[in-house]
Amino acid sequence: MRRRSNYKGANQPRAPRGRKVTVKEQNTLLSFLFQQLNEQSKSSVKALLSKGQISVNGKVTSQFDTQLEPNDVVGISYERGKVAFNNPLLNIIWEDDYLIVVNKREGLLSVSNNRIKERTAYHILSDYVKKSDPRNKIFVLHRLDRETSGLMMFAKSRGIQEVLQSNWNEMITQRSYVAVVEGRPEKDTDLIVSNLVENAQMQVYVTSAGDGKEAITRYKVLRSNGSYSLLELELETGRKNQIRAQMQSIGHPITGDYKYGAETDPTGRLMLHARKLYFIHPETEEEMCFETRIPDAFNSLAKQT
Repeated sequence: MRRRSNYKGANQPRAPRGRKVTVKEQNTLLSFLFQQLNEQSKSSVKALLSKGQISVNGKVTSQFDTQLEPNDVVGISYERGKVAFNNPLLNIIWEDDYLIVVNKREGLLSVSNNRIKERTAYHILSDYVKKSDPRNKIFVLHRLDRETSGLMMFAKSRGIQEVLQSNWNEMITQRSYVAVVEGRPEKDTDLIVSNLVENAQMQVYVTSAGDGKEAITRYKVLRSNGSYSLLELELETGRKNQIRAQMQSIGHPITGDYKYGAETDPTGRLMLHARKLYFIHPETEEEMCFETRIPDAFNSLAKQT
C-alpha cells in the first residue's frame, strides 16, 4: 500500500465517539445498559463496563450494580482503541473514518445472496465496525465475484457511498487484476473492446450485435510457458464478469473458470485476483493507491520451464 500524499488535516483533533443518556427512572447500571444497548450481546455490554467505558454523572465506574436515579447521566464511550480484527477470509489493508479497504480471499461472497447471508465480506465487516459503536454501518461500493480474490472497499456512511458511486469513473483512477489464462494470447498486449449481455442463466457473453453494454479491458502478458500465461488486466469499464467473458471470447479463458470455457483447474480455484485499486479519497481529495502481491500460485503456474 502507498499514498500519493498525506491526508489534509490529518492532525486535527476528532470529537470523541460516544453518547450520553439521561436516566428516567430508578434502575441498576447493568440493567439500564442492557436496555439501552439491546442490539449488543450481554457479554459485549459487560465488556464496556470492565474496560472503563461507562460513566455515571461524569465519573467512570465498572460497578454493574451502581444505583441509578432519575436525571442521572450515563456516558457510553466507544474510545477503547482499535478493535482487533482477525479473519482467515478477509484482511483489512487500511481504514479511516470514511472507508475500509480489504483483501478478500477466494471463496468468500462480497454480499449475501438467496442462500448465504452471513458468510460474506459485508457481514464480517459489519460485525467488526459495530464492535466500536453499535450504530456503525458499512455500505457496498462494488463487488468481486465469489471465486475472485483481491482488493475491494466499503464506505462507512451513505454519503460517502453516494459520492463514490455517482462519480465512480472519475474517482477510481485505476483498477487492475492479474489472471492466469489457458494458452498464450496472440498479442503480448491488446485493448479488448466488446459489448456484453447477460442471458437467463445469468451468464455474461460477448455479442456481435449492437445491444449490450460496452466493456473495455487492456491486458499485457507478464509471463508465459505456452500452456498458461500470467496477464495483467486494467479495467476501463466495470461490467459484471467482464474479464471472464472477454478472455473466453478471445479463446483464452481464465484457468479454473469452467463457467467461462476453461478446460483445466490445476490449482482448485479461479485464477483471477484484483491486485491494484487507486482512487480519489472523497473527503481528502488525495489519490490513494493500494497494491497486493501477485499470488504465488499465479507465478508458479505460468513459470517458464
